[in-house]
Amino acid sequence: MIHQLKVKHELPITINEAWDFFSKPSNLNKITPEFVHFEMGPDFTDQEMYAGQVLSYTIRPLWNIPINWVTEITHVEKPNYFIDEQRFGPYSFWHHEHRFRDTEKGVEMQDIVYYKMPFGPIGALLHSFKVKKDIEAIFTFRNEKLKSLF
Repeated sequence: MIHQLKVKHELPITINEAWDFFSKPSNLNKITPEFVHFEMGPDFTDQEMYAGQVLSYTIRPLWNIPINWVTEITHVEKPNYFIDEQRFGPYSFWHHEHRFRDTEKGVEMQDIVYYKMPFGPIGALLHSFKVKKDIEAIFTFRNEKLKSLF
């Protein structure tokens, strides 16, 4: 089963300011909650992302067990959207769209995530027990952190 999560963030900044922040892979660490135990790989930089860029990191979301995650930035249309997709990691499938649009109050950023759990029924159980709540908590944290940053 493919799951979907949609989250909107209203930010009192311009679309270009939003793009400048979100297009730098090194800023991901700033908006990820501590319970994920996010560790950036050596390929994270302050340079703007580009299509084809591969980023690696480690997370420890469950019982402090390290999980390596490799993401590719597959599409970039500055300053409107970019897409990252998991190449190796904890999910059978992960596709994450980041969309930006001007509003009267600043910019609306929308995260649209499609993902599939591995391990069949065990993955489905783990999703209902922990993963869904953790993903929602990550985006709730992100929303609150963005409000404090901007």
